Amino acid sequence: MTDQLSMRIPHDISTPADRRRPFVDVELVIPALNESARLPRTLAHSVAFLRDQPWSSRLVVVDNGSVDDTPAVARRAAAELGAEIPIEVVGCSRPGKGAAVRRGLLNSSSRYVGFFDADLATPVETLTAAVEHLESGATAVIASRHLPESSFVRPQQVGRRAGGAAFRALARGLVRGVRDTQCGFKLFERDAAVRALVQCRTEGFAFDVELLHRVQRDGGTIVELPIAWTDSPDSRFHPIRDGVPSFGAILRMQRAMSA
Repeated sequence: MTDQLSMRIPHDISTPADRRRPFVDVELVIPALNESARLPRTLAHSVAFLRDQPWSSRLVVVDNGSVDDTPAVARRAAAELGAEIPIEVVGCSRPGKGAAVRRGLLNSSSRYVGFFDADLATPVETLTAAVEHLESGATAVIASRHLPESSFVRPQQVGRRAGGAAFRALARGLVRGVRDTQCGFKLFERDAAVRALVQCRTEGFAFDVELLHRVQRDGGTIVELPIAWTDSPDSRFHPIRDGVPSFGAILRMQRAMSA
């Protein structure tokens, strides 16, 4: 599989080639804001899974302005877990999940790139099916909590479920045929991701919608995967602080697309 994945990737102007990380088959960004408590387990579990895969991989922790020991904890975990699966830690001074993901992905030179949440609400084992779909021609593969085959190991609170339903209704006008734009697990063909990322302007939690919208607008295909999802009681998403700006971002996108 490695030979198949190691096709040469054309140069693009987003990041100079000499500033990109060395090639691996699959590179995964973990946006992290005050994640010192969860990162050791997340990194250990992810490395254990990735060691057994037929493709080479790297994890990139993007510290998004943490005020705890997130960067130090991530570097210590990287040293303890060894170099077989490289773990890099980079900083992102701009706030927001979208800014952190852009910071991580635009410095990649890998065949497939993606991101997942530090709480592992989506099992990292989802990567197996995601890579298979990309190898079969998909542009993006995203985990979905709202397919008939999906299940909730620990469901969200009622208020967040209601807000999520309203958000999905708005997002459907921008991302066609996708039931769940917000699940925190996505994997892309790198060139398509870069083309979309360099156009994205959203930096908060609505970033996923703009990214997927631009992938579709460029002719890309998006595959949704059913998952067994576990809501984290320590989620970094706050309904007021993050939810209200996210709805505003969606409305601005809709106005821009209709102008």
